[in-house]
Amino acid sequence: MTDEPISRFPVPAIEDLPDDVRDQILEVQESTGFVPNVFLTLAHRPDEFRAFFAYYDALMTRDGGLTKADREMIVVATSSLNHCHYCVVSHGALLRIFSKNPLLADQVAINYRRADITPRQLAMLDFATLIATDSHLATEADFDELRTHGFTDDDIWDIGAITALFALSNRMANLTAMRPNDEFYSMARQPR
Repeated sequence: MTDEPISRFPVPAIEDLPDDVRDQILEVQESTGFVPNVFLTLAHRPDEFRAFFAYYDALMTRDGGLTKADREMIVVATSSLNHCHYCVVSHGALLRIFSKNPLLADQVAINYRRADITPRQLAMLDFATLIATDSHLATEADFDELRTHGFTDDDIWDIGAITALFALSNRMANLTAMRPNDEFYSMARQPR
């Protein structure tokens, strides 16, 4: 365990937060056994906390053609491009959990093109990284390529929206010098 601060900005005490924000944080703590630092860091500005997590929940927990592992894979690949230590570590842990593969998150974070993924997932990550780095260059051919792998227009929207949300998240994590929780590093490292 490190004594480094979790953010370069003030982190409010949980008991000082508005009821709804505090309740959401305590609910996460109850389900995970700890409070991910992103919750405490973003609670510095409760209105933005609410907006961020509402959009996060709308994208990351919705039903659709992307699995939970697919969604986390997008986060890890694009967060790696954005050099976001917090998101690569925390969402890498979630990718290991949802994929039930202790190696996949590290593979995707370093070079998803060499990872043990399907051609469909490769096409998904190629598109996500295009949107993350050069969205203005996306053409109908890029959309058509995704469709050949069975992605619907709603799935394509999800890929782009997850990429965009995490562009924001990555930059906020870097701005705040958000430190990943120590718990994330060891999560789901052993095969189930």
